[in-house]
Amino acid sequence: MSPELLTIGMFGLLLVLIMLGVSLSFALGGVAVIFTLIMHGPNGLFPMISAVFGTMWSILLAAIPLFVFMGVALARSQISADLYRAFYVWSGRVNGGLLLGTTGFASILSAMTGSCAASTITTGKVGLPAMESHGYDRSFVLGTIGAAGTLGILIPPSITLIVIGMTTGLSVGRLFMGGLVAGLIVLAAILAYVFIRARLNPESAPAAGFSVPIKDKIKALRSVIAPLLIIVVVLSSIFMGLATPTEAAAVGAFAVIIAVGLRREVNWRFIREVSYDTASTTGMVIWIVFGATAFVSVYSAAGGIMFMQGLLLGLDINPWALVIIMQLIALVLGMFLDPIGIILLVLPIFFPVVQMLGFDPLWFAVIFQLNLCIGYITPPFGYNIFYLKSLSPNTPILDLYKAVFPYVLLMLACGVVFLLFPSILVDGIELLYRG
Repeated sequence: MSPELLTIGMFGLLLVLIMLGVSLSFALGGVAVIFTLIMHGPNGLFPMISAVFGTMWSILLAAIPLFVFMGVALARSQISADLYRAFYVWSGRVNGGLLLGTTGFASILSAMTGSCAASTITTGKVGLPAMESHGYDRSFVLGTIGAAGTLGILIPPSITLIVIGMTTGLSVGRLFMGGLVAGLIVLAAILAYVFIRARLNPESAPAAGFSVPIKDKIKALRSVIAPLLIIVVVLSSIFMGLATPTEAAAVGAFAVIIAVGLRREVNWRFIREVSYDTASTTGMVIWIVFGATAFVSVYSAAGGIMFMQGLLLGLDINPWALVIIMQLIALVLGMFLDPIGIILLVLPIFFPVVQMLGFDPLWFAVIFQLNLCIGYITPPFGYNIFYLKSLSPNTPILDLYKAVFPYVLLMLACGVVFLLFPSILVDGIELLYRG
């Protein structure tokens, strides 16, 4: 089968199955099996199975359930509610203060859980009633929560950055550094936008009508210490080369159990719910990894990846234009597919091309990940838009599109800045590495 026909057939059938509602993992694996049988018969299944088993033995996969456990345990405990209260009381009596605090909470919760869904829904359930009671504009609140909630796949510890490291061979520690630099810059841009918009339109985010004594503010900070200390220790050990991501994740998971246990929240129900959520999330991620591995192994063995790389390199356009095209593809795919599936499908094609063109692969990977974040809130099919819909069922979907649109532009602007000024990311990563 020619590479052209193979590409049209495999990706076309994959698109049809996804449109029919088939799970991404089974759609990927199913397409791989079908085309293997067509091209090689039953004996062709053995190389595909071997490729999947090879991925199963990757030690980096062990970090995924451990990081997921950390996030689920922290989110399930009362720590998350106390964390929101800390941001709430420190937000101050300024216009937009409560929303600024909520944005900070959403980004930290997003980083802790590594899940956009968990961060967006939890933040909405906790923060939306409180801000509406103070007269905040619902659209303003929903758009901000949706944008801040996407940062979970960018700010480490991020499962998707681990998958990028597995796929490309890049250092996960350096990817975490790049995600941290980019994530903090995007978060700062969101906070600045909220602050300026609240100052220009005070009615949309009025100042809170209460004052919290400094003693109570300091007391509230105690709830922030445990989760922040755990995240800092885990990331520092990876950045400093003291531990691999898997080892650091194991230490972090143990530290979370200690932190929750000291609050006397560990009981049979807590263990059961955390274990179930961890297993469900990890199972979903791992099955997507296995399905994508099978798909890519079949496509690559038949010459598909080489064909696509040759097609991209053969385009008579400026190398920068080619990089922008690849990033736009990631952005569009992020509106339809799970980020892990996108990474495993297209990075094996894009990454060697980026290296051949002489661009910094780490810089490209971080911007690629940012575009997957943007895809989460980009109409019409961004995942986070539908999470927001579940928080506010009576809000028309077009209103949700309008609510997230300023943040889409804001995050796109950050991506453009990273593209035009690579030194922002490169120097930031080097600074963290040397520090």
